[in-house]
Amino acid sequence: MIFYITPEQARQTHSKTIEYSGGGNYDVLNLGYLLSALELIQNDDYYPAFEDKLVHLIWSINKNHAYSDGNKRLSITLGVQFLSLNGYLFCIERFLHEMENISYHLAAGHINKELLAELIHSFLMNEEDFCEELKLKLLLAISNQEIGFD
Repeated sequence: MIFYITPEQARQTHSKTIEYSGGGNYDVLNLGYLLSALELIQNDDYYPAFEDKLVHLIWSINKNHAYSDGNKRLSITLGVQFLSLNGYLFCIERFLHEMENISYHLAAGHINKELLAELIHSFLMNEEDFCEELKLKLLLAISNQEIGFD
């Protein structure tokens, strides 16, 4: 059984995220983006596994701005909340440590949804660090270059 975040919990999480992370404003741009993400992850036809649901939640909150401020931070805090609700406490510390940079590059368009899924998979498998292949993919994505000689 998977436990889901309610719209009210998500709104409260946004307020607390802004309050405790250094400020910003609470203005709503399009609450439908938030509500859609929370509803869609409950559809097992689209997102059959917990991992798929978590990836879409983070992706959607990060990329679709429900609020005028704090969307990257909210994608992280809702990710932590979803992990916590569903017993994935073992990977939250690493998730928090790594996701600040990942969320920045995700918002900037350097990290695509497929790469995000690989990164999330690493967290859920409780790996100490990303494997070398995944590190290289991440490096290439955020540097927007190829490794080689000119």
